[in-house]
Amino acid sequence: MSIPSYISVTQKPISVKLKSPKQLHLLPSPRRASRLFLPLLAFFALLGISQVLLPPLPRAARRLDRGHTADDEEFWTWAQAGPPSVRPCLDFTKLYRTELQDGPRKYMTAVVSGGLNQQRNQVVDAVVIARIIGAVLVVPVLQVNQVWGDESEFEDIFDVGWFKETLKDDVRVVSSLPATHLMKRRVRAPVMPFDAGEDWVRSNYVNKLSTSSVLLLRAFDSRLAKNLTSDLQKLRCKVAFEALRFQPWIEELANRFVKRMKEEGPYVALHLRLEKDVWVRTGCHSGLGPQSDIVIANERASKPQFLTSRTKLTPQQRHIAGLCPLNANEISWMLEGLGASKNTRIYWAGGEPFGGPNALEPLRSQFPKLSNKWDLARPGELEGLKQKPSVLAALDYEGHRTYMGYGKPIRPNKRMLVRLFTNNALSDEEIKKNIKQIHTEPSDSALLSHANPNRDVNIDINKI
Repeated sequence: MSIPSYISVTQKPISVKLKSPKQLHLLPSPRRASRLFLPLLAFFALLGISQVLLPPLPRAARRLDRGHTADDEEFWTWAQAGPPSVRPCLDFTKLYRTELQDGPRKYMTAVVSGGLNQQRNQVVDAVVIARIIGAVLVVPVLQVNQVWGDESEFEDIFDVGWFKETLKDDVRVVSSLPATHLMKRRVRAPVMPFDAGEDWVRSNYVNKLSTSSVLLLRAFDSRLAKNLTSDLQKLRCKVAFEALRFQPWIEELANRFVKRMKEEGPYVALHLRLEKDVWVRTGCHSGLGPQSDIVIANERASKPQFLTSRTKLTPQQRHIAGLCPLNANEISWMLEGLGASKNTRIYWAGGEPFGGPNALEPLRSQFPKLSNKWDLARPGELEGLKQKPSVLAALDYEGHRTYMGYGKPIRPNKRMLVRLFTNNALSDEEIKKNIKQIHTEPSDSALLSHANPNRDVNIDINKI
């Protein structure tokens, strides 16, 4: 289940996944141990980022020196207000439960790409597709990430035994092809169009299945329709939140970090997407100045396949349309607008920001109690993981809040935020009031219906 970025406010942790505005200002030179994970990835809100080519905004500089109130009580009160009545629901129909029949084994294998969230989403859809066409699913292959070069395999991150056992009544899953099929021909599945439904999958894939070949599925990220039958939608949830469990050692380590954060009370878990690949794939400026923009532009020019969509838009147009990730300055304003103060403790998840520590300075200057997994880890705990970004992302992952009924989700309206931040007629107080307003009346159904796996900011407010 591709879960977007949202803000989930509850009695337990609040999961906030922000729909980031495009960059606004130049920066100065998470069995359910997994649901306790610090927020990532993904299933999974875009961070807005400054547009270097936009005219400088006078307010941008002033924002770095604004003051905070010391009292966080209003913030935590707001954060826990009005949790939705959402609970897991996997009561499949009788027809669904009797449909899985024994018969000739026809195998399907799927190659999933992208970061951990995108890979999870594709694994979910691969299981659903295998169910629709009656295929035996071979444990998916994780394609080496083009940006990070992570060579982790499925079994390095996920508990394969648990995955197969959990899905035994839904789809037959095998760890590898049997010897009888190792040399059999691979049949490439037709490219799936966006929003492909159950009928399309049956019409185009069933006839490709055969006992004498193996169906190979590639390049299907976010292409399967989000409004399948109730049983298939429930299967999506079952895969995402029940079957895809991380390796026990990953869960155990992630829970250690959570425990350390809890020791000092409530905290905000913030997923920042300020990595170099984010700027490359979104077609946005990093907000770190002309030289940094040249670096990103050159990288994008040499690898045009990384630019994800709307390739004809300029960085300014992307910003105005709300397509860019939020930068550290904007996230700082978002948090303050929601009522956070300098005393608010923040765990930030994510990889090394493009631009290094300076990229975080606007956030750190306003919220000094800022830490990440590297700060929390004790000697040796993260040894050997620096070159394993998918494992590091798993440590940061949190995606079960809404599924378990722990919070109300809020998806920031990036375009609205851009308008607020670029409106020089508004005072700072008016901007903060408006930020609070537009995140006080979230549409939970909208979140669940329009999940976007490519969000770059998650805020998880943990009120213990």
